[in-house]
Amino acid sequence: MNTLLRAGRLGLLLTLALLCLPVTAAAQIISIKTVPVASGDQFLIIPAQNLGMGGVSIALNDPLIDPFVNPAKGRMTRGAKLFGGSAFYSISGDNGSGRTLPMAVLVGSEKWFGGGAVAIQQLVPASPTFQWPWFGFGPIDPPLQSPFRGQLPMNRYGFGLLGTKLPGGRVAIAASISAADLEAIDGVELLYARSLHIKQYGRTVGYRLGLSGDLSGERTFEVLLLHTRINMTHDVTYPGPAGQWLSDDILPPIPVETHVARNFDRSNTTGLHLGYVQPMKESGWRIGGILTGNWKSHPKIPEYELPHMTPIPRDPGNSWAYNFGLGLSKLDDSSVFGIDFVYEPVWTETWGEAAEAIETAGGFIIPPGGKTVENDFRFSNVVLRIGAAWEYKTSGLQLGLQVRSVNYRLHQLNNIERFNRDQVEHWMEWTPSWGAKLKFPEFQLRYVGRLQLGTGRPGAASPWIAGPRSGQMGDSLLLGDFLVAPTGSLVLQDAEIITHQFYLVVPLRF
Repeated sequence: MNTLLRAGRLGLLLTLALLCLPVTAAAQIISIKTVPVASGDQFLIIPAQNLGMGGVSIALNDPLIDPFVNPAKGRMTRGAKLFGGSAFYSISGDNGSGRTLPMAVLVGSEKWFGGGAVAIQQLVPASPTFQWPWFGFGPIDPPLQSPFRGQLPMNRYGFGLLGTKLPGGRVAIAASISAADLEAIDGVELLYARSLHIKQYGRTVGYRLGLSGDLSGERTFEVLLLHTRINMTHDVTYPGPAGQWLSDDILPPIPVETHVARNFDRSNTTGLHLGYVQPMKESGWRIGGILTGNWKSHPKIPEYELPHMTPIPRDPGNSWAYNFGLGLSKLDDSSVFGIDFVYEPVWTETWGEAAEAIETAGGFIIPPGGKTVENDFRFSNVVLRIGAAWEYKTSGLQLGLQVRSVNYRLHQLNNIERFNRDQVEHWMEWTPSWGAKLKFPEFQLRYVGRLQLGTGRPGAASPWIAGPRSGQMGDSLLLGDFLVAPTGSLVLQDAEIITHQFYLVVPLRF
């Protein structure tokens, strides 16, 4: 049974290791999830003009976010603009929330262009015992009895880009660097079920080199190379001395001794993205396509554990993720319409490595470092985005929808028990969005909201500090029902994520 748990829970490695990828770069960095976990909008940092339209992007320009996705698209900036504001998200059932204060600037001249952004962020960990109002506007000060009071983590983000237009002015090249100093990644606190306290710290860094240009006939193209690194550490405090595991059935009121287990989360991604857009004769429609490839390595995965399961050592894995997208858009004086269709095939391999020599059911010996279990994931995902906007003299409205269908087949080979098995999992995530803006002579005031449905949370962060085994928390939160393939069907508690983003766009005049 322990062998099966080890095999099954290896599938979790892609769930949290990749949550810290910015959702604003979703087409260039392909997220891989083996469970429909509600990850929140922690990394919705920089405002995007088309977010209220479902994030349509393939055949529709977004002058705010495009330069931060592909730095060479900063060539379209004329003059200078400053934009920023605040963003709030909250997950239902007091499953976590956050608020972010970003500020960004873009500057462009005849030859050179550049920009930068900074943001600070505060998160509130999940705490189903302490009921806070759920209006989607992020954390308020926790009550006095909350274990999180005075310990709310702060995250800091920075981004910079610089580029130049090549002779002729039709093609530009640019580079950018982004970095984050993180004290928490949303949702991690739910994956160490028996812990007393979790301290997270680490950083992410990303490098991008982009090329963007105009071709004849109002056609455009883009090329992007990127590399990102995630380096996080989790110091997890458990009750009891090191090496001793306390059963869920025995809940000591006051642990007399504690120990700290250190876990590392390491993940690297290298990617290539190609894009092309052209008009469709005189109809006013534009059509575009994208082709993206990501190559990921996961050298170290944290030793997550869930109720009624012992900690499972994490071993390496590799992923190959691709997407192929087609987009349409139409713009006129008073309205905008866009639609994206993206297909994502993904191949992922994970395995367990023997810490010492193990005898198999057939009498063979697996040497130290040999593969005990091999998991082969085959994903076939589909993303659909559709949105529309209406422009008026002093205002504007947006409506949109994003639907993500995740489908994968897992083939598992157990080299210890000498058997193999297959399992199929699928789910759909729905994200309706809306937006509005007010136009003034000197600035624009914008609002975007969105609601994410079809995902869930695994349960309580810590039964030792959250309260009794029943009552407000509920028995279901302690039953380990975050079941990752291949040990059974995926079961999570439903969780909705609501996000509000307010920001100003101010043209700068020198």
